[in-house]
Amino acid sequence: MGFEGFEPIFGEPKVEWVAAQDSLPLRPFLFHAHAPDPSHLRIHVTDFHSSTWEAVRSVVQLEDMRDNIGIGGSWSEFVDYVIASIKSEELKLVMEGHSNSDGAAHAKLVAQKSKGMPRISISLTKLVDSPASEAMANLSLELFKAFKNVRYSLVEEQERSLQLTKVISAEKERSESIQSQLELYSNRQKFQKMNTSDRADVSAPLMSNGLQNSPGKATARDTGSTKVTNRVVPTYRRAKVRGVLLQDTEDDKDA
Repeated sequence: MGFEGFEPIFGEPKVEWVAAQDSLPLRPFLFHAHAPDPSHLRIHVTDFHSSTWEAVRSVVQLEDMRDNIGIGGSWSEFVDYVIASIKSEELKLVMEGHSNSDGAAHAKLVAQKSKGMPRISISLTKLVDSPASEAMANLSLELFKAFKNVRYSLVEEQERSLQLTKVISAEKERSESIQSQLELYSNRQKFQKMNTSDRADVSAPLMSNGLQNSPGKATARDTGSTKVTNRVVPTYRRAKVRGVLLQDTEDDKDA
């Protein structure tokens, strides 16, 4: 149970005064929450001018705060709730006293994940002189490291995006090439079907004429004409033909 793998958190809290303030303008504050070791959570809040604050909480102290707030569940769920509350846009830096040249006398961070949820309040200790300068320096350095990490991640993401764009472009060209080939093949198929249909239309009359002039047809016609030529001649016509063909023989003449 601890803060293993705790990622640093940076943000700008809303500043709220609980007492009358002087005419000095308020400066914006930045905070940095991190785990220097697995057993502690450290928070720095500063305006980089005259007000720098710090809070260090051990696991035991946070467990006591958890019991006082009344948040149940596991330790990891509680840590997740603390992180979500600190990251909330409603995080407030509540300052007490007058905003004179020495800054406020007291301050605390009030965090709440959302309205209606338990409120976390962390009292802050004011830093001066060397500890304040060191806290501001560490915050600036850690913020710069976080910026470099984000920038590095952005460059990596841009490179991956570029590679993905190249892959998508290549796949698009390949798809267009395949589509073009399919359209060409489809057009060829249509052209071949049209040619086949045209040849069928032209050959139909030729086949019809060929069938009419085929040897079978001619034989049939010849057979028909033969039957007409060899018809049986009527009896009256046969007698006349025989009478014309009769001739007197030598025996008849001698008689």
